[in-house]
Amino acid sequence: MNKSSRRSFLKSTSAISSGLLILPSLYGFSANNRLNIAVIGVGGRGRANWSKVPKENIVAMCDVDDQSAADGYNMFPNARKFKDFRVMFDKMHKEIDAVIISTPDHTHFAATMAAMELGKHVYVEKPLAHNIWELRTLKKAAKYYGIVSQMGNQGHTTDGIRSIKEWYEAGVLGEVREVHAWIGEFNFRPGHYWTKPESFPPPSNPIPNHLDWDLWLGPAKYRDFNSAYAPKSWRGFYDFGNGQLGDWACHTLDGPFWALDLGMPKSIKVRVPNPMTKNNFVSDQSVVTYNFEKRKKRPPVTLKWYEGGIKPSILKDLGVDKMKGFDRQGMIMVGDKNTLITGGRPNNPRLLMSNSEWKEFLKNAPEKTIPRIKDETPVEEWVDAIKNDTLPLSNFEYGASLTEMALLGCLAQRFNADIDYNSKKMKITNRPDVDAYIKEPVRKGWSYGDTL
Repeated sequence: MNKSSRRSFLKSTSAISSGLLILPSLYGFSANNRLNIAVIGVGGRGRANWSKVPKENIVAMCDVDDQSAADGYNMFPNARKFKDFRVMFDKMHKEIDAVIISTPDHTHFAATMAAMELGKHVYVEKPLAHNIWELRTLKKAAKYYGIVSQMGNQGHTTDGIRSIKEWYEAGVLGEVREVHAWIGEFNFRPGHYWTKPESFPPPSNPIPNHLDWDLWLGPAKYRDFNSAYAPKSWRGFYDFGNGQLGDWACHTLDGPFWALDLGMPKSIKVRVPNPMTKNNFVSDQSVVTYNFEKRKKRPPVTLKWYEGGIKPSILKDLGVDKMKGFDRQGMIMVGDKNTLITGGRPNNPRLLMSNSEWKEFLKNAPEKTIPRIKDETPVEEWVDAIKNDTLPLSNFEYGASLTEMALLGCLAQRFNADIDYNSKKMKITNRPDVDAYIKEPVRKGWSYGDTL
């Protein structure tokens, strides 16, 4: 997309947000047609995603790490292979209908925008993007280009989360003013999901032969390679990921965000016992308190996120601390009629009541008013939506908002800062230093104004 076209897009986004732009029709495919899909990010979560579409055509695969991608490459010998998605789009854009993006958080935006500008449907792993400006832009762009979008938070396709929303709307919980969610301690060790380097900044390690380090960094500021960054443990560094909250909020907080229609918080308070702010690294413990204002007839809500092994004291009062399956992570919505609990994902909600009462409730549960997904996977929901000219429920309009709520808490953690947020202006009003990260700086050649 040339710079003139980009300017036209940016000018039209205000019209989009006001609902004034007539959008093009979605591209329709019959149920019997096979989509030509490109995969960006082949190993790890990439495999978990593309393996769910065995009836479609995988025509291109792109990964900066040959070792991580090797199994996928071997399974699709006829798919063309690339390291740079920009080259892939230059060479194959006419042969691609849809794109699955499963890269580290900091490269989601660039790959997704490049795909949408070419009119490609997009599926993107959660969290949708790395900062709030990117989220707002992706939301507007999905409407502008008329594509079918989906964020990959698996729990949103389950029967469980639909039950949470139906039960709340049927009045089963009553008024909910209080939500608590928790996750256990970090397990820092070399080569693990979370790796804390021996010093900050991490020392220089030799770049593995199978990895294109410059492309892995993408829009992030250049730094020497260290095995604490890649391939697994990038989420601990705020330049690349957003810690536990960024990783899990799109699962654990999805239920209350959707059911209660929370929108954006007015303010966030944070408690970080041992902040790692100067090292740009996750802290081992924190408590983040979101404050949501009254929404129409719904009361204000306080939502607390606890991580690093800290748990809400209310769990003991409710007896949840002794319930098997909720020792490491979970979520409770405290209503004035009933209290609901789920695990880290919203798949299997239940009400806190005796077993006999619970069995009786299930016999007379509220009507299922929200359509169910047969196989409960977001990739399959996305493919079906493309072929049926519809939108999945975690499309970018919803997914970007859920992620924005999460990333505001991540900013509070990152800078150990209480923040006040003006959602309409997309601005943190009390901390200019934190507000500067609503839209992060990117390397030359990777900004939205540059040619991707």
